[in-house]
Amino acid sequence: MKVLLINGSPREHGNTFRALSEVADTLNQQGVETEIISIGKKAVQGCIACGMCGREGRCTFRDDLYNKVMQSVRDGIDGLIVGSPVYYGGPNGSLCALLDRVFYSLGAYLRFKPGASVVVCRRGGATAAFDRLNKYFTIMSMPVVSSQYWNMVYGQTPGQVEKDEEGMQTMRTLGRNMAWVLKRLNTSEDGHPEQEPSVWTNFIR
Repeated sequence: MKVLLINGSPREHGNTFRALSEVADTLNQQGVETEIISIGKKAVQGCIACGMCGREGRCTFRDDLYNKVMQSVRDGIDGLIVGSPVYYGGPNGSLCALLDRVFYSLGAYLRFKPGASVVVCRRGGATAAFDRLNKYFTIMSMPVVSSQYWNMVYGQTPGQVEKDEEGMQTMRTLGRNMAWVLKRLNTSEDGHPEQEPSVWTNFIR
């Protein structure tokens, strides 16, 4: 079993990475393999709604970041965790630009895979960012894995999240809960729920 963790902070080893690492370490202790991909500091192309992914099975833009995530997803992950710092009450815009493309082009690979989000903030806006990220999972039939509290950690300067003992415990609980869900899904013989053909209803006709 493998879980992909996406670090949505431009600071590759900042507080978001530290929070995700706490989750990853706990997953490893539970026998689950992990991979952390950081978005880095380069500009991230957003979706332009060209529809190419529907025809080609991948995004029309071939940047290294998307390719790395695509390869990991296609190789076969069992779960996805997305982490982000809080910017103006929401996730990092570069992260959302990536996720828009990933979920639109690779949604078939993610359906029914457990997902979770992690947010890091200095003071406020964490719940709004948390809700925003969870919308990616709930539109794709992905079970959302919870913890003992909303998945948020407080800290500003690198390493400060270490002092948020409750936040770090929340990360460890998330790791254990994700491992528990994965193991139950992998031993289930029920398969996936039956899916109806998609119905598209526009508000303006």
